[in-house]
Amino acid sequence: QVQLVESGGGLVQPGRSLRLSCAASRSIFSFDVMGWYRQAPGKERELVGVITKAGTINYSNSVKGRFSISRDNAKIYLQMNRLKPEDTAVYYCNAASFGVGGDYWGQGTQVTVSS
Repeated sequence: QVQLVESGGGLVQPGRSLRLSCAASRSIFSFDVMGWYRQAPGKERELVGVITKAGTINYSNSVKGRFSISRDNAKIYLQMNRLKPEDTAVYYCNAASFGVGGDYWGQGTQVTVSS
């Protein structure tokens, strides 16, 4: 069973930055796609951005230009800049392996943007 563990959430003031990390129980390069999603109170889970095995990255319009995804040999990261109160949500890491139908989720990490 694949495990994903997010870290780095917390309380931050508007305009500040935060970086989330996601570690997997196997090589991140074994997945076809990894990404970040978020779910605000009373709302559906939404895509933040994804990175493919080849390194192609796509973002939702709501975070484009403020958030960036990166990776190293062990983790993927979500750098969040110029945070807004509407970015408040639980952020989830996701990994997918299309050939075997694998779709894996972390437990989520809370990000609260408030003064």
